[in-house]
Amino acid sequence: MTNPAGSGLSGSSADDADTELLAAVRAGNTDAYGLLYQRHRSAARAFAYGLVTDPSDADDLVAETFAKVLATLRAGRGPIVAFRAYLHTTLRHVLYHRARRDRRLEFTDDLTRYDEGQPFLDPALERLERTYAARAYNALPARWRDVLWRTEIEGASPAEVAPQLGLTPNAVAVLAHRAREGLRRLYLQQHVAVADPPECRWVGDRLGGRVRGRLAHRDSVRLEAHVAWCAECRARLAEVTEINQRHYRPYRQRNHATPAD
Repeated sequence: MTNPAGSGLSGSSADDADTELLAAVRAGNTDAYGLLYQRHRSAARAFAYGLVTDPSDADDLVAETFAKVLATLRAGRGPIVAFRAYLHTTLRHVLYHRARRDRRLEFTDDLTRYDEGQPFLDPALERLERTYAARAYNALPARWRDVLWRTEIEGASPAEVAPQLGLTPNAVAVLAHRAREGLRRLYLQQHVAVADPPECRWVGDRLGGRVRGRLAHRDSVRLEAHVAWCAECRARLAEVTEINQRHYRPYRQRNHATPAD
């Protein structure tokens, strides 16, 4: 193996080095994971500092993320390439799960605000949720972003927007409905850490659509068959279902759904 820890590596050379190290970790070489840690620790810490304000929290987050990724690799799962992207995705999900857990375990002597029904909002979780929402919005087709901006942000009615888009008011209303549903699917999808095995990746890419009832019947059958035996994908489906129930009205599942595009 070449020396992948060299600081002069960049571009495809760095990617090739990561690929070699990942293969070595899967083969049981823990020293190779130490090299991956050295190569990507600074980037992971910088990313964590952008999500939390306390440096000690950021360091704990990075340590937990690297430990989680190592356990995944030792189990024969996880990335084969693009290690840093996978690491950052895992870090976001570790933060998200921590925030959800801590929200249930808030310690305080002041119980009065609970009597008043005031919910506890974790700042880190709120920032992460806003990041997910922004990414989902940016992933929408331009026409959907446009109609959402005009109707949801600017507060214009379909009749006001129709001349600007060259559509009838009814067509604008339908387009806005599809755009909102697409945004919900993509927002839910942001919470999914997709695994490397091809079938798990295929399922993970469709969990948002599954929860929103927007998968074609054939895809639904394939997804359900997979989650029946894959515990990890079943856990991801349960998580996305919980998030959907918390943020949106339950979507009425149909026997034969078609995509909203």
